[in-house]
Amino acid sequence: MRKFFKFISNDGHFGLNVIYFILRILVILVAIDQLVSRNYENLFLCILTLVLFLVPSFIEKRIHIDIPDTLEVIILLFIFSAEILGEIQEYYILFPYWDTVLHTINGFLAAAIGFSLIDILNKNDRFAISLSPVFVALVAFCFSMTIGVLWEFFEFGVDQLLGYDMQKDTFVQSINTVLLNPNGANVPVHVNIQSLIVNGEPWSAYIDLGLYDTMMDLIVNFIGAAVFSVFGYFYIKRRGKGFFLKGIIPRLKTKIES
Repeated sequence: MRKFFKFISNDGHFGLNVIYFILRILVILVAIDQLVSRNYENLFLCILTLVLFLVPSFIEKRIHIDIPDTLEVIILLFIFSAEILGEIQEYYILFPYWDTVLHTINGFLAAAIGFSLIDILNKNDRFAISLSPVFVALVAFCFSMTIGVLWEFFEFGVDQLLGYDMQKDTFVQSINTVLLNPNGANVPVHVNIQSLIVNGEPWSAYIDLGLYDTMMDLIVNFIGAAVFSVFGYFYIKRRGKGFFLKGIIPRLKTKIES
């Protein structure tokens, strides 16, 4: 059985192989259910999930970057939670903070990737650079925030071009705006929204069209990136003695396997 798990993931880490196997089986079962239901869009998401599961192994073998098992497990669970549970099982709707939690984790993971890229260059003899811990932490933070912004661009583009609703809307009960100032001055007035009519249909509140969702995603991405950057700073200051980050920071393989 262990050889079978080793064949499934091709890396020989038994615990990680079990998680790989369980997640893949779950995705395949969901894919079969979507195929029977003729929901081909969700079927494509299942196929995409299986492809994304291969990315960590591809990076390790092709780019010769060692991804710690802990980080790899987090990445796999993140992909499964976002695509299968979030999109197909509709956890984004069932659990209001599901998207918020995932964006927080994404900010943390993206900062880890940005941090490891700079840390690898710092340790590489071919590059005549040696960056301070503060600068490495700052780059990791900026890298994570850039990824978060690019993702929001992607969501906005998909919504506008394909008619989706990735940037979920929020009901707003009040607004502050200069547009409704009766004197036309650049002074905001507070407006409580009690009711409005849209296409003859009464609404109980105004819909913000994704603004709150986007800003909340960026805020929690900021929190995740900032938390990792602080840990990363002390990790470098103590020369990699931090137990917590040592298990999730990718490293350059010391011996390239043929």
